[in-house]
Amino acid sequence: MRDIAVFSGSAHPELAEEVCAHLGVPLSPTRISRFANDCLEVQLQANCRERDVFLIQPLVRPVQEHLVELLLMCDAARGASAGRITVVMPHYSYARSDKKDAPRISLGGRLVADLLVAAGAGRVLAMTLHSPQVHGFFSVPVDHLHALRELAAHFRRYDLSRTTVVSPDLGNAKEAAAFARMLGAQVAAGAKQRYADDRVSISSVIGDVAGRDVIVLDDEIAKGSTVLELLARLREAGPRTVRLACTHGLFAAGALKRLSEQPDVLEIVCTNTVPVPADDHTDKLRILSIAPALAEAVRRIHNGESVSALFDARPTG
Repeated sequence: MRDIAVFSGSAHPELAEEVCAHLGVPLSPTRISRFANDCLEVQLQANCRERDVFLIQPLVRPVQEHLVELLLMCDAARGASAGRITVVMPHYSYARSDKKDAPRISLGGRLVADLLVAAGAGRVLAMTLHSPQVHGFFSVPVDHLHALRELAAHFRRYDLSRTTVVSPDLGNAKEAAAFARMLGAQVAAGAKQRYADDRVSISSVIGDVAGRDVIVLDDEIAKGSTVLELLARLREAGPRTVRLACTHGLFAAGALKRLSEQPDVLEIVCTNTVPVPADDHTDKLRILSIAPALAEAVRRIHNGESVSALFDARPTG
């Protein structure tokens, strides 16, 4: 591919390298250093002038460090006369700050979107945003991918004749319903109420799960408190098997270990939008690659082709 330059921050260089391998272009080097006063400095070590620049950086721990890296990468590319700057952000962690649900609370999802645009981003490529309205926080075009096809291709290896896809809450029910249609499965949802970031209550599960093979689908699993609460309600109904699936496997504070220790959880499936440390891996974990999807989206953006058509053009299994 001509006139394209792909750079990565320090958040997930392995994913960036995989995307570049699918594109058939080199990953251009980035130098990230720190001044004596603890301020970061970024240098893009390849020519950007009039080129189509893609900056790959999910916002993962430490989120603030990686956000500032990304902002500085945007600024460096703009200062180097890039023709266009596209931020490839497989995980936008600030998307969780998407509504005014308490007095005098910050709206981080919109603020960080404004910062990225102010730094020079002319386009954003994201995957499985926490809620649909986050798309509208950006004043530049946003291409919003999802990982449902990758997840569906994995689960089609099983007998799905008695399968129910369960959303932990009604907010994710539309996504769960779309996933269930792809699998030819039923759909159910938990009646959830959140009291704090890590404290939730699920009073019941709406839908048929008794004696069925359940796939719990969520956009991300962080501390796992919602999933553990849902598992308690599911056990009351008596499903035949339980598998967990999400796009972003954050697995904070030992969540992966806790979930893997649940005897009725057969499998935990996520994608590589965020890095999962090798030390945290368990026999139940399956990590699917979304690099081919990201690479194809980058190629289409570069060539001025439809990205939304990507979901129709790709095989279903």
